[in-house]
Amino acid sequence: MLRRSLLAAGGLMAGSILLPARPRAEEPVDVLLVLAVDVSRSVDEDEAKLQREGYRTAITDPRVVEAVQGGMIGAIGVTYMEWAGAEYQRQVLPWMRLAGSQDADRWASALSEAPRASLSWTSISGALTFGTRLLDEAPFEAARRVIDVSGDGVNNSGMPAEQARDAAVAKAIVINGLPIMNDRPSFGRRPTLPLDQYFAETVIGGPGAFIVAADDFTSFGAAIRRKLIREIAGLSGPLIERA
Repeated sequence: MLRRSLLAAGGLMAGSILLPARPRAEEPVDVLLVLAVDVSRSVDEDEAKLQREGYRTAITDPRVVEAVQGGMIGAIGVTYMEWAGAEYQRQVLPWMRLAGSQDADRWASALSEAPRASLSWTSISGALTFGTRLLDEAPFEAARRVIDVSGDGVNNSGMPAEQARDAAVAKAIVINGLPIMNDRPSFGRRPTLPLDQYFAETVIGGPGAFIVAADDFTSFGAAIRRKLIREIAGLSGPLIERA
């Protein structure tokens, strides 16, 4: 249920800088952000290019950079992962600390050069589980930890998405969603709800979790820019926005 997905976990976990079993955090950041991007077969080559270009353009947008620099520390930690079925999750870009336009430009350039794969099925649960692990292994210290998951279909591989969501929320992780309201038939079962409602009830979770829905892949860039500004700045707003 949506009410259960939005319940906050009890208290933040102890920072990694205090735990001898984990590596010491290099530098503090305002938020740790996992960008988890769907590369299942329902996303064709042109759409995949639109997705990556959307992230590259959004990260370097002056409004996003301003949101980054407007935090208490003025920096964020970001990693970019791609996912498909339960057997495929890949960290495409390692954790990077972004504190200004030059950092953003370097990040965007690295993403443009990274190879891309495409596999069958859609495991949102696999993406959330892998994203949780990336956050646990992050080399930076932050009070907020967020998984930003985008996709154009429902979970049809691996454990139920709700199970992975609840496990992440229990570790004080917020999950936000960017459903792409693509009218192309996807692999596996179709949602009984519109995709934005499916994400609201099944995928997102944690205090302040929200969705920015893109009508299609051409509007993806505007959606991710709006979403990043809200995530980075910690702004409040409606549960579901549309780009």
